[in-house]
Amino acid sequence: MKSLFPRIAAWTLLFLLGLAAIGIALVLCLDWNRARPWINQRVSEATGRPFAIRGDLVLQWNNPETETGWRRWVPWPRLSAHDITLGNADWSKTGPHLAEIKQLTFSLNPLPLLDHTIRIPTLELAGPVLSLERTADGKNNWTLASGDTAPSAWKLDLQRLVLNHGTIKLADAQAKLNLKIDVESLPRETAEGYGIGWKLGGTFRQTPLHGSGRAGAVLSLQQDKKPYPLQAGVQIGTTRIDIAGTLTKPDALAALDLRLKLSGASMAHLYPITGITLPNTPPFSTEGHLVGKLDKAGGRWLYEHFKGSVGESDIGGTLEYISHQPRPLLRGQVQSNQLRLEDLAPLIGADSNANKAKRGAAAVQPTDKVLPVEKFDTASWGSIDADVKFAGRKIIHAKDLPIDSLVADLHLKDSVLSLTPLSFGVAGGNLAATVKLDGRQDPIRADVRFSARRLKIKELFPTLNTMQASLGEVGGDAALSAAGNSVASLLGTSNGEVKALVSKGTMSKFLLEAMGLNIGNVVATQIFGDRQVQLNCLASDFKVTQGLMQTRSFVLDTDESIINVTGQINLSSEQLALEIQPRNKALRVLSLRSPLYVKGSFKNPAVGVDKAAVALKLGAAIALGAVAPAAALLPLLNVGSEEFAGCAPLEAAASAKPQAPSARSRKR
Repeated sequence: MKSLFPRIAAWTLLFLLGLAAIGIALVLCLDWNRARPWINQRVSEATGRPFAIRGDLVLQWNNPETETGWRRWVPWPRLSAHDITLGNADWSKTGPHLAEIKQLTFSLNPLPLLDHTIRIPTLELAGPVLSLERTADGKNNWTLASGDTAPSAWKLDLQRLVLNHGTIKLADAQAKLNLKIDVESLPRETAEGYGIGWKLGGTFRQTPLHGSGRAGAVLSLQQDKKPYPLQAGVQIGTTRIDIAGTLTKPDALAALDLRLKLSGASMAHLYPITGITLPNTPPFSTEGHLVGKLDKAGGRWLYEHFKGSVGESDIGGTLEYISHQPRPLLRGQVQSNQLRLEDLAPLIGADSNANKAKRGAAAVQPTDKVLPVEKFDTASWGSIDADVKFAGRKIIHAKDLPIDSLVADLHLKDSVLSLTPLSFGVAGGNLAATVKLDGRQDPIRADVRFSARRLKIKELFPTLNTMQASLGEVGGDAALSAAGNSVASLLGTSNGEVKALVSKGTMSKFLLEAMGLNIGNVVATQIFGDRQVQLNCLASDFKVTQGLMQTRSFVLDTDESIINVTGQINLSSEQLALEIQPRNKALRVLSLRSPLYVKGSFKNPAVGVDKAAVALKLGAAIALGAVAPAAALLPLLNVGSEEFAGCAPLEAAASAKPQAPSARSRKR
């Protein structure tokens, strides 16, 4: 009996091995095409779409070379299916099939099936045609579901994807994107690892789109250590995007390391593509290093050490994009070493109609207006927050503009745009401002504060020779609130105060005499030379109501004359109506003293005299000259006036802090 048991056990094991061998033989010899109806039915039920394998279905068994130990002896099935179709959604307009595949081949690791994991080391697709579609309300045809909505206990682990050639079509009404991408295998893999090439064409937001590029032949979806090479160049309207670099773990965009080039007619055109709000600019081009990583919180992308140009200005810096709720954040620093002032004009719509056309904006600026009427686009302000510092170290400008530099801190939060501070180097001094634009309201509500300090008189008028020897510094303050969607409408509805003060300095005697029409002294200064006259003070104080600047006081006092300016400046209609009344403190000979008038529009201002008053003086001089020649000088004599309360009250009024009502308190 004892010797019989080992024999029975041996025969039993031999029998089981025989059965296994017979089973394996049956599996190997089985015609798997007979299983197609069953497979088609099961997949159709699982996806809720018609599924069919219309070609041959072949199963082979291979020993895995990547496994070690006893696992090497567990064979892996390798399934190859030809001519596969997967039905489309019943509402789709892209055709009857979501997918058509000439050949699908994959190996399956059987051991993870014990843990409800379908592990496919490599999936090879030959000739796939995918027709993807999404409607405006977000419904798409690639989300597959059967009638059973319970979550599946099975998990798919796809590790590598090999694509030989194929076509991908995308009709996305939500993103307003219509694309066709053709993929072809390269004749041989390049040194960089590129194995496939692709071309795309279509439209984005009804704008023509085309591009091409290369990528790796094998897409390692679960391999963290081996980067996937990627190169692309895409043209969307006037915007060009070029990238070259690597992508690690593409299924999750775990790490992106690219060289990124951007160019286009305006940075504002990048918003529909990137979702990042950028200002209107002249044509631009930048190149830098883009690195990024997605995580559970969203992701962080760094465009670092980029350099380029905007218009004829250079630009460079580093920007970081952080994706989180409720809005993503853009932060960083940008600088320009040679900033052309004209390139800043599109920021406020102040560029010419010709330049507007180049960046795709409507030519809305009237030919007879100076203040920009182009509306701010606040629709995208709520899509992102921003905290960006900008520095223009040297400003290139026309000779008659005394601006040297620019520093601005831009903050955008919940559709409220703030420039705090906004600082200009002007005429050897500084012009600082704080600007707040509330884009949550229509029209925009704005609060603006200006402060000018130590602006040198001679540098304020660099092309006026008579001012070059003048001394003294200008200071001033302004506080305005307004409601409007453009610079013109904001100034045209503004309320507040504007004040300026010059204390202790000198001015050109020739200029002062010319303002007083003191002909004799003008001729004398031209013959014997100009000299400087002591400036006691220059003070101005404007009240601004609904865009109308009304003088409360505007006086220039020197040792020899007093000049009063009265009237108004209409910011809404862009009209000037000022009267300049000079009064001499001493005797003047051959003086046609008469008020000067500054009238007309900002575009075409006109300076003139009271012709009736001048004619009356000349007429009286001619009449007296006919009776007694010496008496002809009497109407042309100006004996002067000493009636002036002094600079102290003017300086006190001009030095008081200007006030403006809050933009939020204004009635709409």
